[in-house]
Amino acid sequence: MTFKRSSGILLHPTSFPGPYGIGDLGPAAYRFIDYLVETGCKLWQVLPLGPTGYGDSPYQCFSAFAGNPYLVSPDFLKNDGLLTEEDFAGMPTWPENRVDFGLVFQWKPSLLDSAYRRFESIPDTPLREEFEAFCAQNASWLDDFALFMALKDAHGGVAWNEWPVPLRRRDPQALAQAREQHADAIRRQQFRQFLFFRQWNALRSYVHSKGIQIIGDIPIFVAMDSADAWANPELFYLDENGKPTVVAGVPPDYFSPTGQLWGNPLYRWDVHKQNGYQWWIERIRAILSLVDIVRIDHFRGFAGYWEIPGNAPTAETGRWVPGPGIELFQAIRNALGDLPIIAEDLGEITPDVIELRDTLGLPGMKIYQFGFSGPENPFLPHHYPRNCVVYTGTHDNDTAWGWYRTAPQHEIDFARRYLNISGNDFAWDLIRSAWASVAVFALAPLQDFLNLGSEARMNFPGKVGGYWSWRMPPDCLTDDLKGRIRELNYLYQR
Repeated sequence: MTFKRSSGILLHPTSFPGPYGIGDLGPAAYRFIDYLVETGCKLWQVLPLGPTGYGDSPYQCFSAFAGNPYLVSPDFLKNDGLLTEEDFAGMPTWPENRVDFGLVFQWKPSLLDSAYRRFESIPDTPLREEFEAFCAQNASWLDDFALFMALKDAHGGVAWNEWPVPLRRRDPQALAQAREQHADAIRRQQFRQFLFFRQWNALRSYVHSKGIQIIGDIPIFVAMDSADAWANPELFYLDENGKPTVVAGVPPDYFSPTGQLWGNPLYRWDVHKQNGYQWWIERIRAILSLVDIVRIDHFRGFAGYWEIPGNAPTAETGRWVPGPGIELFQAIRNALGDLPIIAEDLGEITPDVIELRDTLGLPGMKIYQFGFSGPENPFLPHHYPRNCVVYTGTHDNDTAWGWYRTAPQHEIDFARRYLNISGNDFAWDLIRSAWASVAVFALAPLQDFLNLGSEARMNFPGKVGGYWSWRMPPDCLTDDLKGRIRELNYLYQR
């Protein structure tokens, strides 16, 4: 897939402003798209859109196929006649510039339940036919997911491998009984998914009407506590009690001296191969129905991945194991055609990863912040191939200004020399240089355009809790900022 030279902004929907405690797919999302158009940017990049759980990370979702119901816009539910003003009585007072996930998780499900009850009470609503069609079209993942979430609620939120043995092992009689016993809770979960996909698809249509493309994101691995692992245990290295025998992570690196112990179950690639990689084909098909281009997180894991014993306290004791390689991508291409994929080729990159990426013709990623150790550093623009995507930083990095204020002095000195700057406007100097590079795509988080410090950082890899919560100030998309971005897009033909 050949990409066209362009630029964009990385901003997850939870970061939109708005009155309901968390950014959503409502009016602020449409205003952002309008603003993006006026800047001349052609790309909007988001993080994974799945339902988040422990730690609030979009990279640890309850499903690889479901959407995040917390992104559903209450304003649009009012427009649909599914909510009234009375439903908002007792709404909490929200912090202005961050998401308080604890408060959101207490309040928003009850709001969505009010919408569900109203939906069920109106027999002739035109939405009913739309809802039933949605359930039928998505039954292959939705039935298991809705049952999984209903059972999770019924068992106080504990992980599925702590449920009673018949449910844990998916005994057909136990599942049939559960479907009957929790029928309303299952339908309620299906309804939340219906609302998410209905609002996302409307927003995506609007995005397309404005000539913008959406870059989505999928984690290579699924969460241990997910409908995917529960419904397809044969695809993962799990024992008979549903405990992972080996888990994912990365060896000691830039971010952590003991490595990162992610804890995700690892794929049994031999089983995936036997069934023609069908689960992966369906996963890519699903994400491409939501976005236009897909960033695959931890792409290196397809060439080789770090396998850690399931009971290990840190990631230090792992070993490298070969991944499925080109075979997987050939199967996906045979089923779906040419793939608009960006390979997240960061971390410990070995020749087999580069060979896989280049054989597939995929653009890799260049994180400009990583470049300032010296002129030989491959993250500096004078080393870029055209077929790559440059970021000032991603959700995993500090902001550009935060980096500049805390980096080692020798890196700051080199950055000033390389960019030929004083350092007073570092974030914008970095953006300008990224935009000027030969990279086919240039992207920066909104935090860098706003010149924000470490307080606006989205995530810190390896640390749980307290992250993913940044929200943009309501009045930050100014005409002055628009003009600056538009000028760069004009100057560098993006």
